[in-house]
Amino acid sequence: MASIGDFDPLNSTVPATKIEITVSCRSLLDMDTFSKSDPVVVLYVQGIGTKEWREFGRTEVIDNTLNPDFVRKFVLDFFFEEKQNLRFDVYNVDTRSCNISKHDFLGQMFCTLGEIIGSTGSRLERPLSGIPGKKCGSIVFTAEELSNCRDIATMQLCANKLDKKDFFGKSDPFLVFYRSNEDGTFTICHKTEVVKNTLNPVWQPFTIPVRALCNGDYDRTVKVDVYDWDRDGSHDFIGEYTTSYRELSRGQSQFNVYEVLNPKKKGKKKKYVNSGTVTLLSFKVESEYTFVDFIRGGTQLNFTVAIDFTASNGNPSQPTSLHYMSPYQMNAYAMALKAVGEIIQDYDSDKMFPAYGFGAKLPPDGKISHAFPLNSNVENPNCVGIEGVLEAYFQSLRTVQLYGPTNFAPVINQVARCAADMTDGSQYFVLLMITDGVISDMVQTKEAVVNAAALPMSIIIVGVGPAEFDAMEELDGDEVRVSSRGRVAERDIVQFVPFRDYIDRSGNQVLSMARLAKDVLAEIPDQLLSFMKTRDIEPRPACPPPPPPRPPHRGVPQPPERERGVGDGEGALNGLTSPVLQTW
Repeated sequence: MASIGDFDPLNSTVPATKIEITVSCRSLLDMDTFSKSDPVVVLYVQGIGTKEWREFGRTEVIDNTLNPDFVRKFVLDFFFEEKQNLRFDVYNVDTRSCNISKHDFLGQMFCTLGEIIGSTGSRLERPLSGIPGKKCGSIVFTAEELSNCRDIATMQLCANKLDKKDFFGKSDPFLVFYRSNEDGTFTICHKTEVVKNTLNPVWQPFTIPVRALCNGDYDRTVKVDVYDWDRDGSHDFIGEYTTSYRELSRGQSQFNVYEVLNPKKKGKKKKYVNSGTVTLLSFKVESEYTFVDFIRGGTQLNFTVAIDFTASNGNPSQPTSLHYMSPYQMNAYAMALKAVGEIIQDYDSDKMFPAYGFGAKLPPDGKISHAFPLNSNVENPNCVGIEGVLEAYFQSLRTVQLYGPTNFAPVINQVARCAADMTDGSQYFVLLMITDGVISDMVQTKEAVVNAAALPMSIIIVGVGPAEFDAMEELDGDEVRVSSRGRVAERDIVQFVPFRDYIDRSGNQVLSMARLAKDVLAEIPDQLLSFMKTRDIEPRPACPPPPPPRPPHRGVPQPPERERGVGDGEGALNGLTSPVLQTW
């Protein structure tokens, strides 16, 4: 029996969101002499930091077509905080060999999983390339989040005439839910509260993810143990009963009144009937919205950058400066900007990013500014793509004078003003602030954060250099929520990290950037969802994808699909394997 004392629902892990990718191709190269190509698509994923591509899986082979619509899907775990690089290679299968190099290469395409999800209607079409001088056709992806584990069940139960277990009182009953495993064992998935001194308890309604209750199998056995609580932890077993998600989903009925049975008592006493009954009072199921739901419904992430131009960074022309522009490697500011920006840009359709600096004297009069556009355009601070932001940053280093102090509030308020105009769920703002020192306007910054917490906005602060950043932890509300003038921030919207904690000892910048992005972006999906939930905003219906292009030869039906794996016959592996879909 699983331990009931060690279960902590707050720290139990939840499976990652899974995305199903469907693949089609159009106008592929015809490599066969007497028929059309027999295409297959091979998916490779790139390891973080290593740049090593490894095969993830393959579609089936479809005979004799240049416009295949593959039935076999790729199912990928989706992590918003990681840049998940994908490579799709298309081949014409000529032999039964499992060796992919034995077949004709038809082209390839590189993208990220975020690009597919973030495209309109989660449908992305890109040209294939890789064969010089030839048009290789195109590849089309559609993404869908697997939804079998996204429902939340809310139920309430009561009991009647439970066994009396306490000498000086009645019983202090509580319920423990377990889901069955394929090997016959049980996994604990929920505990109710204890109702003191009663044989007829009514427990409070509780919610539980359906995936935790039955892992998507509605007929899987759910075992419920009834205990009498004891202060010393040696809880007395009253009895048990079994049910299933399908039975529970019937709601309150005669089918959901359960006899609580104690096997030991039943074996000893001939006249034993039961140890009481448990009745289901109510049961409802609701769909839990996810980050992907909002992105597919058209919610855009607006990414803004703010860079510290205070004098404490050092003279940018000197190698000791944090702003030094080495011809051989990026400085810490550029690395942090690129690491975070390259992931977020996949979820912003126009790829236009406002970029500001703070703490510098500006030409021509030397006026100090704490929110100046890096591109020097006050009317339009947007830069084209992350490369455009980097270019504007490097240009500003040549034209402004590093000065001070380190004031955060002006930039936070600048972005908050934009967010205040977009509270309908269509936009969510992410501000990345990169700094080398302690905030000079902490009182004003706290007030700005408290105000921003009521808006569709998150703030990421990356500290660079060797300074102590203890004061920054006050803004990161993981432990204690930020407050100002007696007002407490309604959400935790700030994530602070010192960049030095992510620097790879071997000097691998790619790995350092991947580690940084993974940690600072991990909280964004939940922060977005927390805003939407507090405002009762539901995701809009998924944007319809643009109509797929018709095959070039209208009226000519696609040849019947014969699903097979390369190597059909002796030694061939057909069907799906996990996590690789098919191995040749």
